[in-house]
Amino acid sequence: MAGNITFTMIKPGAVADGNIGAILAKIAEGGFRIKALRMTRLSKEQAETFYAIHSERPFFPSLVASMSSGPIVAAILEKENAVQAYRDYIGATNPANAHEGSIRKLFGKSIEANAVHGSDSDENAQIESDFFFSGFDRF
Repeated sequence: MAGNITFTMIKPGAVADGNIGAILAKIAEGGFRIKALRMTRLSKEQAETFYAIHSERPFFPSLVASMSSGPIVAAILEKENAVQAYRDYIGATNPANAHEGSIRKLFGKSIEANAVHGSDSDENAQIESDFFFSGFDRF
């Protein structure tokens, strides 16, 4: 059974480009409710831990460097079948292949600088949410 939460992160490039408000508005337009929200900056070590699943991939060092290069906005979102609904909503990883009107099409610049992260499973949504938010920080 699909869960009702997912995790997202507005990536450093999108934050630096001043797109926080527009991305959050687009998320709300998609019917997602924000259950937790936080602006922070990942250290290199935190980025390595968060993306450890990709540690053997050739792009891992550049991913860590990119994700620790500036502030991010982390959020837990709620909606029925949240993980799949959000992944469909944000568009393909490569913004060039994302559907018109999707977050990645509107705000992404490249595969790595694709504006937002979205959980890929209910299990990872929980793990990623727990990485950033205690139960006390969720509404």
